[in-house]
Amino acid sequence: MEPLASQIRPQSLGDFVGQEHLTGTGKPLRVAIEKKELFSFILWGPPGSGKTTLARIYANAVGADFYELSAVDAGKDDIKKVVGTRQLKLGGKPKVLFVDEIHRFNKAQQDFLLPFVERGDITLVGATTENPSFEIISPLLSRCRVFVLSEHSEQEMAKILARTKIKIPKDASMWLIRVANGYARQAITTLETARKLYGKITLDTLKEAVQSAHLRYDKKGEEHYNTISAFIKSMRASQPDAALYYLARMVGAGEDPLFIARRMVVFASEDIGLAQPTALVVANAVFRACETIGYPECAINLAHGVAYLAQSKKSRASYDAYMEAATDAKAFGNLPIPMRVRNAPTALMKNLKYGKGYEMYDTESYMPEKLKKKKYLK
Repeated sequence: MEPLASQIRPQSLGDFVGQEHLTGTGKPLRVAIEKKELFSFILWGPPGSGKTTLARIYANAVGADFYELSAVDAGKDDIKKVVGTRQLKLGGKPKVLFVDEIHRFNKAQQDFLLPFVERGDITLVGATTENPSFEIISPLLSRCRVFVLSEHSEQEMAKILARTKIKIPKDASMWLIRVANGYARQAITTLETARKLYGKITLDTLKEAVQSAHLRYDKKGEEHYNTISAFIKSMRASQPDAALYYLARMVGAGEDPLFIARRMVVFASEDIGLAQPTALVVANAVFRACETIGYPECAINLAHGVAYLAQSKKSRASYDAYMEAATDAKAFGNLPIPMRVRNAPTALMKNLKYGKGYEMYDTESYMPEKLKKKKYLK
């Protein structure tokens, strides 16, 4: 039996819910559809935001044959089958090739696709949850427009659930919308599963159907980098609540605890440094705890460390001083080291005055002559 999400899939923009910035009156995708304009484009947005539906609506509106591939398991042979012979028959329909998760095509596969798009043998519609700037090769991306989709709002999710014609108690509907987090297909699938398993929809049957709400988090994708960035910046701004929230998101998504702990060790020296030297001791202890204990208990160690680091005084003096010194080391190369601080392990070196004049706790600069007046640590 056809899944419920497919059964209620909108067939036209009139039935489509959300993405008003693209599909509203006078907006780019609506105008393109109304004018039946053929062009390749990428739909970039979170799961369940309507990418596949919009691709189907577009192909239908421009009168094209619609072909759908998933980049997870498709290859060059699948593309060849869609393209067929290069010469289109007189009066033949255009071909719209929809590639779901196009970011999973490697460079060779994208290179193979490029000439067919260039020649107009196909009109490409790609869907991705990852930033196209990083995942799509430049020649292919330059031949496509990029439309950015947003998560469905709670109001839009309510409208989408209403299309199922399934009676849902208010408390169950509110819970499902919150758990789905803008992911329309997930909400509809959960609803369908609960009805099949239990015959009726209640808050309890929905919870049983979901079992666990998985946070959207691709360890190699943009959400991964956005979350760790927010985590570090929250600690830097001395906002422990925000830092603990982003920590909880990473832990809940199964992020490697050692990855988190490593960033904390770096942070302890880079952002706290001399203001509170014990921060490095704590961060190293957290790293060691994650190594020896592991999940789930080491999440407590991570939280302990995060709270401590976020509330610590901050100083980037040692970090900034090192970076300035590194710049000079690169710019000036191997400047001669003053003779009095050179090592003198042999008689010859001593005769050449290596180490001569050295005194412990000397106040005269040990810097190379050219950098004597430099002060890095301020």
